[in-house]
Amino acid sequence: MIYPTAADWLACRDKRVLLFGMSGLGKTHVASLLRGAGGWFHYSVDYRIGTRYMGELIADNFKREAMKVPLLRELLMSDSVCISSNITFDNLAPLSTYLGKPGDAARGGLPFAEYRKRQDQHRAAEIAALLDTPHFIERAGEIYGYPHFVCDSGGSICEVVAPENPEDPVMRALAGNLLLVWIEGSDAHTAELVRRFDRAPKPMYYQPDFLAAAWAAYLEETGGTEATVDPDAFVRWTYARALAHRQPRYAAMARHWGVTVTADEVAQLRDIAGFEALIARALDRAGA
Repeated sequence: MIYPTAADWLACRDKRVLLFGMSGLGKTHVASLLRGAGGWFHYSVDYRIGTRYMGELIADNFKREAMKVPLLRELLMSDSVCISSNITFDNLAPLSTYLGKPGDAARGGLPFAEYRKRQDQHRAAEIAALLDTPHFIERAGEIYGYPHFVCDSGGSICEVVAPENPEDPVMRALAGNLLLVWIEGSDAHTAELVRRFDRAPKPMYYQPDFLAAAWAAYLEETGGTEATVDPDAFVRWTYARALAHRQPRYAAMARHWGVTVTADEVAQLRDIAGFEALIARALDRAGA
């Protein structure tokens, strides 16, 4: 780790951290708190994915749908309108909408082959966006003069790395430049995330082998076919299983490459001093 001890962390004048864990446990909250206080550059991996690496795919999907409307088709064909994504740190809906859900087209589902293609696009984009992190650390200091850097990673980071492999190129690039911090949730947090997801199921990225197994198991359990699957029902069924699949991968990332804080600790943060003290305690725990 780039900060071997709490004393090293507290004394460092250019603090750099990467936050990872399940979506909904406070990564963006902490990153926004640090950015708002000044002195911290906020790098959002999901924003980078949705702009630099998948922005054209997202915009083309919008255009594909617009071409089905005669008026919009005419305007697009004459270059009279411009259709683009308005993705922001706080609104990543264009990215998740593009990922979509597999199943019945009448209920907004995608053919499974198309769904897998978009999943593969996201995987490549996420790896590229993660590997861009050192470049943005350099940019943040040289161009904007930010002494500190926080990387707000997506919930699927654990699905695109091999945390048990000491030679994993993404993990080596990240750990060589930032302190990796796992925001660990409790069983109660997981249950609340599942309830929240059940109310508003959203597209997400899955590790390829996990997705293939989940899709096959769901079809067998429900007796459905690709054309009849309710897309929302499938992602609801899959969500809790995906969280259980990710938990040991997050734990391995923290065990081999970083430190752990709890979601309850993060929820109590109010300022930079509290954040710095929390990371110092995490380093002390890791070294004990």
